Amino acid sequence: MAVVAFARSGRTRPRWVDGLLGAVGLFAVWELFTATVVSGNREWPTPVSILQQIHTDGWSFYWPNLQTTMWEALKGFFWGNVLAIALAMLVLLVPLLEKPILQLSVVSFCLPIVAIAPIFVIVFGAQEKPKVILAAMAVFFTTLIGMLVGLRSADTTSLDLVHAYGGGKIQKLVKVQIRASLPSLFAALRIAAPAAVLGAIIGEYLGGDRGLGVAMINSEQSLDISRTWGIALAATACGGIAYAAIALTGRLLTPWAKPTT
Repeated sequence: MAVVAFARSGRTRPRWVDGLLGAVGLFAVWELFTATVVSGNREWPTPVSILQQIHTDGWSFYWPNLQTTMWEALKGFFWGNVLAIALAMLVLLVPLLEKPILQLSVVSFCLPIVAIAPIFVIVFGAQEKPKVILAAMAVFFTTLIGMLVGLRSADTTSLDLVHAYGGGKIQKLVKVQIRASLPSLFAALRIAAPAAVLGAIIGEYLGGDRGLGVAMINSEQSLDISRTWGIALAATACGGIAYAAIALTGRLLTPWAKPTT
């Protein structure tokens, strides 16, 4: 009876429950697969052995690497998005700039990060700056397009009202279009957040003394497969947390928008 009443009420279980059930199911299938089909294969450790290795390595191993990677990703996320948002608004104010800006953004998106990363290392050195630039490049295109789509989705009636009261492009942008762009912007930022983490890790593959990318290279070279998988799971968790944080922020700041996740 309780189940029937729950169904009739139209309520559904929270989405995080579905995500948790999916993760548990994935780990169960993984455990079964590694215990049967690839049993004894060192390249496919079981989830239990990976978690044991994570516990053995402990916070002292993961925290310095996580701190470095997330700081690089955060900087790249900030600067890449600031530039993308500013250029999107500039395109709206100066339409003649749309074609060259979009062309440059497409070029930056099509450039393989792995191929151009060594150039940044040569130019800027194997320090923090190349990782930040790569993280910024990873988010730039997505945010630019999301912001442009959002700005152009503004209600025409509201724009006409601002125009009727003597408002120009800047007034329309400030009073109507920026607010209208927020749902689309946060949708783009959700995608950009894990991309920034990936960009930072790729940069760490080419140099550095700490970070998830550096730790992964060291574990691969020492043939420590369980640790390599553990670092990969840590990187995945960082991307997932960043995605969830942006999604929550967007939901709080745009309560009028329909949830997309």
